[in-house]
Amino acid sequence: MAVEKPHSPQNRVLVGREVRRWRHSRSLTLAQVSEASGLNIGYLSQIENDKAIPSLEALGAIADALDVPPAWLLLDSTTPPQVVFSKDRPRTKGPGGAVITEVDGHTSRDVCILEAIVPPGHSTGAHTHNGDEHHLVLSGRWRMTQGDHTVELGPGDYLAWDPTIPHDVENIGDDDGRILVIYPRRGRRDEPGAARD
Repeated sequence: MAVEKPHSPQNRVLVGREVRRWRHSRSLTLAQVSEASGLNIGYLSQIENDKAIPSLEALGAIADALDVPPAWLLLDSTTPPQVVFSKDRPRTKGPGGAVITEVDGHTSRDVCILEAIVPPGHSTGAHTHNGDEHHLVLSGRWRMTQGDHTVELGPGDYLAWDPTIPHDVENIGDDDGRILVIYPRRGRRDEPGAARD
């Protein structure tokens, strides 16, 4: 016969902070949540102060009263967002005098977000790599060539292509051009001889 071990405080699933946060964000009182959930005000207060752990049924009733999915009450919203300040972005020298900054600063697990600043008249040269590739022109005029297809883009224009097909990106404007490039982190290629700052 198995002996049930007492739960240590570290193993308790605490939802009080999230219940209180969602209740406040909805401008609801404990009395209003009590009425909508059918749960006692004192019990709700204990839950919010992590002195009581609600059953799944009670958690569902609280979630319904707060108009959120029950799973949201189990998430830890204290995890701060990841911020990469412009001055802290990793920088790489690209072909033709381009400066490439990693906007996401290696914080993203699944995508790589780059901003390329390219002098007028310069291009990446034909190249290939894996993964989908997305472009958003921030400034300047650009000629985007993939295989037999060429298109000219300006600020605000978007282009996506299959980067396994040889492609080239050229700044055809009179000033430095800026373009945002997004593709899967696993598809990233480092230019031969690229230097990181």
